Amino acid sequence: MSNGNTLYLECRSGISGDMTVAALLDLGATEENLRAELAKLPVDGYEIQVKKVVKSGLLVSDFDVILEHEVPAHTHEHSHTHPHVHRSWADIEKMLLESDLKPRVKALSLQMFRTVAEAEAKVHGHPVDEVHFHEVGAVDSIVDIVGTAACLDELNVDKVVVSELTEGCGHIRCQHGVLPVPVPAVLEIAAAHHLTFHQIEQEGEMVTPTGAAIAALSEGQIPAAYCVKKVGMGAGKREYQNTNILRAMLIEEK
Repeated sequence: MSNGNTLYLECRSGISGDMTVAALLDLGATEENLRAELAKLPVDGYEIQVKKVVKSGLLVSDFDVILEHEVPAHTHEHSHTHPHVHRSWADIEKMLLESDLKPRVKALSLQMFRTVAEAEAKVHGHPVDEVHFHEVGAVDSIVDIVGTAACLDELNVDKVVVSELTEGCGHIRCQHGVLPVPVPAVLEIAAAHHLTFHQIEQEGEMVTPTGAAIAALSEGQIPAAYCVKKVGMGAGKREYQNTNILRAMLIEEK
């Protein structure tokens, strides 16, 4: 795209798919366009919910993917232990390529999914096309990634820059067992795309594989001087000592 916008994602509370979609909706992307793009995919068994919530006195947007037979209360990163349908990267790629998604939405979705798929394949030691795994195949991850792509396209974003990624510590339980934080797939994405971490003494996962794949869209450094044209804030689901939000800004380099 020409004459597009630069998006700055400030990840002081980490980054996940639902936080990103929420921040981009708060920034000006529309729920109508989001729903229209998601409706082009042969994926069902879920609802999306967009609402305003208050975090530390700040009015911010919240985005949730509510799965069938699930109580509508997700964790920060859609818990890794949900019994989701598993799909392979080959399944996801075929579905996206054959869809009627807008060209840029399709391209961005493929890019982000491929980032997660390559990391998971490396972690588990399988060819990318053959690996079946939760994070790419889960319905909520499909919605988060395609939703992010739809919002980026609508906001005419042609460049993304990110801050360092604030990450927690400790361990989390997922379908592969108990894993250290950052989880292996997040570390692989960070290594492949030169993402910078700032790890804090906060128990829990603050950067998810989907969030890391979104951050991997980043091109170049944050400008030394810039004007902020617009700000959006997306809510994380967990309560931390510090405000759990992702700030998304349209900026202009000076």
